[in-house]
Amino acid sequence: MEGIKNLVIDFGGVIINLTRNRCIEAFESLGVANIREQIVNNYQHKDLFMKIELGSITVAEFRDGIRHLTKQPLTDEQIDAAWIAMLDDVPDYKLDLLLGLRKRYNTMLLSNTNEIHWDWSEKTCFSYKGHHASDFFNHIYLSYRLHLLKPDAEIFEYVLQDANIRPEETLFIDDAIPNCRTAESLGFHTYTPQPREDWSHLFGFMNHEL
Repeated sequence: MEGIKNLVIDFGGVIINLTRNRCIEAFESLGVANIREQIVNNYQHKDLFMKIELGSITVAEFRDGIRHLTKQPLTDEQIDAAWIAMLDDVPDYKLDLLLGLRKRYNTMLLSNTNEIHWDWSEKTCFSYKGHHASDFFNHIYLSYRLHLLKPDAEIFEYVLQDANIRPEETLFIDDAIPNCRTAESLGFHTYTPQPREDWSHLFGFMNHEL
Protein backbone atom coordinates (compact mmCIF):
# COMPACT_ATOMS: atom_id res chain seq x y z
CA MET A 1 0.00 0.00 0.00
CA GLU A 2 3.05 2.26 -0.04
CA GLY A 3 2.37 5.29 -2.22
CA ILE A 4 -1.35 4.54 -2.52
CA LYS A 5 -3.54 7.58 -1.98
CA ASN A 6 -6.73 6.51 -3.78
CA LEU A 7 -8.97 3.46 -3.66
CA VAL A 8 -11.39 2.60 -6.48
CA ILE A 9 -13.63 -0.23 -5.32
CA ASP A 10 -16.16 -2.37 -7.20
CA PHE A 11 -19.56 -3.09 -5.62
CA GLY A 12 -20.94 -6.47 -6.73
CA GLY A 13 -18.82 -9.38 -5.53
CA VAL A 14 -16.42 -7.09 -3.65
CA ILE A 15 -18.60 -5.13 -1.22
CA ILE A 16 -21.95 -6.88 -1.62
CA ASN A 17 -22.11 -10.66 -1.82
CA LEU A 18 -23.87 -12.07 -4.87
CA THR A 19 -25.94 -15.23 -5.36
CA ARG A 20 -26.60 -15.09 -9.10
CA ASN A 21 -28.54 -18.38 -9.33
CA ARG A 22 -31.12 -16.99 -6.93
CA CYS A 23 -32.22 -14.58 -9.66
CA ILE A 24 -32.92 -17.50 -12.00
CA GLU A 25 -34.71 -19.40 -9.25
CA ALA A 26 -36.85 -16.35 -8.48
CA PHE A 27 -38.04 -16.11 -12.07
CA GLU A 28 -38.66 -19.87 -12.14
CA SER A 29 -40.75 -19.55 -8.98
CA LEU A 30 -42.99 -17.15 -10.89
CA GLY A 31 -43.75 -19.98 -13.29
CA VAL A 32 -41.51 -18.73 -16.09
CA ALA A 33 -40.52 -21.74 -18.19
CA ASN A 34 -37.01 -22.17 -19.61
CA ILE A 35 -35.84 -18.97 -17.94
CA ARG A 36 -32.24 -20.16 -17.86
CA GLU A 37 -32.23 -20.65 -21.60
CA GLN A 38 -34.19 -17.49 -22.32
CA ILE A 39 -32.33 -15.09 -20.06
CA VAL A 40 -28.96 -16.70 -19.36
CA ASN A 41 -28.04 -18.50 -22.56
CA ASN A 42 -29.88 -16.39 -25.11
CA TYR A 43 -27.73 -13.72 -26.77
CA GLN A 44 -30.73 -11.37 -26.54
CA HIS A 45 -30.39 -11.12 -22.78
CA LYS A 46 -26.88 -9.75 -23.06
CA ASP A 47 -28.22 -6.85 -25.06
CA LEU A 48 -31.08 -6.25 -22.61
CA PHE A 49 -29.03 -6.46 -19.42
CA MET A 50 -26.14 -4.56 -20.94
CA LYS A 51 -28.48 -1.76 -21.97
CA ILE A 52 -29.92 -1.25 -18.49
CA GLU A 53 -26.42 -1.23 -16.97
CA LEU A 54 -25.30 1.20 -19.64
CA GLY A 55 -28.33 3.37 -18.96
CA SER A 56 -29.36 3.31 -22.61
CA ILE A 57 -32.83 2.01 -21.75
CA THR A 58 -35.17 3.01 -18.93
CA VAL A 59 -36.28 0.77 -16.10
CA ALA A 60 -39.72 0.61 -17.74
CA GLU A 61 -38.17 -0.53 -21.02
CA PHE A 62 -36.16 -3.17 -19.17
CA ARG A 63 -39.28 -4.52 -17.48
CA ASP A 64 -41.11 -4.63 -20.80
CA GLY A 65 -38.12 -6.47 -22.26
CA ILE A 66 -38.32 -9.10 -19.53
CA ARG A 67 -42.05 -9.51 -20.15
CA HIS A 68 -41.35 -9.93 -23.86
CA LEU A 69 -38.62 -12.53 -23.28
CA THR A 70 -40.62 -14.52 -20.74
CA LYS A 71 -44.02 -14.11 -22.41
CA GLN A 72 -45.52 -13.68 -18.95
CA PRO A 73 -47.74 -10.80 -17.68
CA LEU A 74 -45.38 -10.12 -14.80
CA THR A 75 -45.91 -7.07 -12.62
CA ASP A 76 -43.18 -4.47 -12.14
CA GLU A 77 -42.86 -5.61 -8.53
CA GLN A 78 -42.40 -9.26 -9.52
CA ILE A 79 -39.72 -8.39 -12.06
CA ASP A 80 -37.86 -6.13 -9.65
CA ALA A 81 -37.96 -8.70 -6.85
CA ALA A 82 -36.64 -11.46 -9.12
CA TRP A 83 -33.92 -9.19 -10.53
CA ILE A 84 -32.86 -8.04 -7.07
CA ALA A 85 -32.75 -11.64 -5.80
CA MET A 86 -29.12 -12.00 -6.90
CA LEU A 87 -28.10 -9.31 -4.39
CA ASP A 88 -27.19 -10.79 -1.04
CA ASP A 89 -25.76 -8.98 1.96
CA VAL A 90 -23.00 -6.53 2.77
CA PRO A 91 -21.22 -7.73 5.91
CA ASP A 92 -21.14 -5.11 8.65
CA TYR A 93 -17.36 -5.39 8.91
CA LYS A 94 -17.00 -4.26 5.29
CA LEU A 95 -19.15 -1.21 5.92
CA ASP A 96 -17.11 -0.36 9.00
CA LEU A 97 -13.94 -0.91 6.95
CA LEU A 98 -15.15 1.47 4.24
CA LEU A 99 -15.88 4.17 6.81
CA GLY A 100 -12.38 3.73 8.20
CA LEU A 101 -10.74 3.68 4.78
CA ARG A 102 -12.38 6.94 3.80
CA LYS A 103 -10.58 8.64 6.69
CA ARG A 104 -7.21 7.61 5.25
CA TYR A 105 -7.75 7.41 1.49
CA ASN A 106 -9.61 9.13 -1.30
CA THR A 107 -12.16 6.34 -1.63
CA MET A 108 -14.35 5.80 -4.70
CA LEU A 109 -16.97 3.30 -5.85
CA LEU A 110 -16.90 2.19 -9.50
CA SER A 111 -19.64 -0.26 -10.42
CA ASN A 112 -21.34 -1.73 -13.44
CA THR A 113 -24.87 -1.58 -12.07
CA ASN A 114 -28.39 -0.44 -12.87
CA GLU A 115 -31.03 1.77 -11.34
CA ILE A 116 -33.09 -1.06 -9.85
CA HIS A 117 -30.12 -2.67 -8.10
CA TRP A 118 -28.61 0.61 -6.95
CA ASP A 119 -31.86 2.02 -5.52
CA TRP A 120 -32.33 -1.18 -3.53
CA SER A 121 -28.72 -1.17 -2.35
CA GLU A 122 -28.84 2.45 -1.21
CA LYS A 123 -31.94 1.78 0.90
CA THR A 124 -30.95 -1.67 2.17
CA CYS A 125 -27.17 -1.72 2.52
CA PHE A 126 -25.85 1.80 2.88
CA SER A 127 -28.42 2.87 5.48
CA TYR A 128 -26.17 1.07 7.97
CA LYS A 129 -26.09 2.92 11.31
CA GLY A 130 -28.07 5.79 9.79
CA HIS A 131 -25.54 6.43 7.02
CA HIS A 132 -26.04 7.14 3.33
CA ALA A 133 -24.02 5.80 0.40
CA SER A 134 -22.23 9.13 0.09
CA ASP A 135 -20.85 8.70 3.63
CA PHE A 136 -18.74 5.74 2.51
CA PHE A 137 -17.14 7.23 -0.62
CA ASN A 138 -15.71 10.51 -1.83
CA HIS A 139 -17.05 9.74 -5.31
CA ILE A 140 -19.61 7.24 -6.62
CA TYR A 141 -19.30 6.22 -10.29
CA LEU A 142 -22.12 4.05 -11.65
CA SER A 143 -22.24 2.69 -15.18
CA TYR A 144 -25.89 3.48 -15.82
CA ARG A 145 -25.33 7.13 -14.90
CA LEU A 146 -22.10 7.50 -16.89
CA HIS A 147 -23.32 5.48 -19.90
CA LEU A 148 -19.98 3.67 -19.74
CA LEU A 149 -19.11 0.09 -18.76
CA LYS A 150 -16.10 -1.76 -17.40
CA PRO A 151 -13.85 -3.18 -18.78
CA ASP A 152 -13.77 -0.39 -21.41
CA ALA A 153 -10.83 1.91 -20.79
CA GLU A 154 -13.07 4.95 -21.25
CA ILE A 155 -14.76 4.52 -17.86
CA PHE A 156 -11.40 4.34 -16.07
CA GLU A 157 -10.16 7.38 -17.95
CA TYR A 158 -13.31 9.24 -16.92
CA VAL A 159 -12.67 8.43 -13.24
CA LEU A 160 -9.04 9.53 -13.47
CA GLN A 161 -10.02 12.86 -14.98
CA ASP A 162 -13.11 13.54 -12.89
CA ALA A 163 -11.47 12.67 -9.58
CA ASN A 164 -8.16 14.26 -10.64
CA ILE A 165 -6.12 11.27 -9.52
CA ARG A 166 -3.00 9.49 -10.77
CA PRO A 167 -3.30 5.76 -11.60
CA GLU A 168 0.08 4.92 -10.06
CA GLU A 169 -1.26 6.26 -6.73
CA THR A 170 -4.49 4.27 -7.00
CA LEU A 171 -5.50 0.74 -5.97
CA PHE A 172 -8.40 -0.75 -7.94
CA ILE A 173 -10.26 -3.63 -6.25
CA ASP A 174 -12.53 -5.65 -8.56
CA ASP A 175 -13.58 -9.30 -8.74
CA ALA A 176 -13.46 -9.42 -12.57
CA ILE A 177 -10.06 -10.13 -14.10
CA PRO A 178 -10.85 -8.31 -17.40
CA ASN A 179 -11.65 -5.14 -15.45
CA CYS A 180 -8.38 -5.39 -13.55
CA ARG A 181 -6.41 -5.98 -16.75
CA THR A 182 -7.77 -2.79 -18.28
CA ALA A 183 -6.97 -0.86 -15.12
CA GLU A 184 -3.44 -2.27 -15.06
CA SER A 185 -2.90 -1.23 -18.67
CA LEU A 186 -3.63 2.34 -17.57
CA GLY A 187 -1.20 2.18 -14.66
CA PHE A 188 -3.49 1.28 -11.75
CA HIS A 189 -2.45 -1.13 -9.02
CA THR A 190 -5.09 -3.87 -8.78
CA TYR A 191 -6.35 -6.59 -6.49
CA THR A 192 -8.88 -9.30 -7.47
CA PRO A 193 -10.63 -10.78 -4.42
CA GLN A 194 -12.28 -14.19 -4.42
CA PRO A 195 -16.07 -14.47 -3.90
CA ARG A 196 -17.01 -13.47 -0.34
CA GLU A 197 -13.37 -12.77 0.51
CA ASP A 198 -12.54 -10.60 3.50
CA TRP A 199 -10.09 -8.30 1.72
CA SER A 200 -9.52 -6.16 4.79
CA HIS A 201 -6.13 -7.93 5.08
CA LEU A 202 -4.92 -5.44 2.45
CA PHE A 203 -5.16 -2.82 5.18
CA GLY A 204 -3.97 -4.97 8.08
CA PHE A 205 -2.31 -2.05 9.83
CA MET A 206 -5.78 -0.50 10.24
CA ASN A 207 -7.66 -3.45 11.70
CA HIS A 208 -6.95 -2.60 15.32
CA GLU A 209 -8.14 0.94 14.77
CA LEU A 210 -11.50 0.19 13.09
